[in-house]
Amino acid sequence: MEKLKIFIKTTVLGGLLVVLPIYILVLVFKWFFEFVIDNIRPIVYVLIQTVRLHEFIASILAIVITLLLFFAIGLAVRTRLGKFTFDFIEINFLKKLPFYKIIKDTVLQLVGSEKNLFKAVALVNLYGNETLITAFVTEEHDNGMYSVFVPSGPAPTAGFIYHLKKEQVHIIDYQVDKAMKTVFSLGAGSNELTKLLNK
Repeated sequence: MEKLKIFIKTTVLGGLLVVLPIYILVLVFKWFFEFVIDNIRPIVYVLIQTVRLHEFIASILAIVITLLLFFAIGLAVRTRLGKFTFDFIEINFLKKLPFYKIIKDTVLQLVGSEKNLFKAVALVNLYGNETLITAFVTEEHDNGMYSVFVPSGPAPTAGFIYHLKKEQVHIIDYQVDKAMKTVFSLGAGSNELTKLLNK
């Protein structure tokens, strides 16, 4: 009887581990599709009214138009004139807007730009005991303190910012993207990360 219970438990758990990631992936794609559709709705409406296309076809065409627009802008800012124009607008206008730099740096980090918002990976001691928390160093200050971002797994875009003394921050030689994967996986795969603290 006990073996049957164990068999059922492991089988159900195994099925859950197969189905749950797929279900979450479907939800993410559904959210992303709805987000895109909501933001291109004005283009879709124009296409439906002018070209008399079906809503689905108009939605696909609107996505293609949006991607082509991004491509054109990206191509333009790679030219000398385009880069000069964008730099002028950014320095004189955009950087004077509240939160622009923070938002830009965050987006660059999320899309994998070479410019890294996080300067290092650290294990931080927030509570004065043996508990260590995975954090990303965002800035080192002249007075020896650090500003760190502690992400909330499994969604690393949410979290908390702490300003800590040097002795509370244990910087480790670990890649940011690898540390981010442990946040996505709720701590799974952290073995290598924790071993670095004892070196």
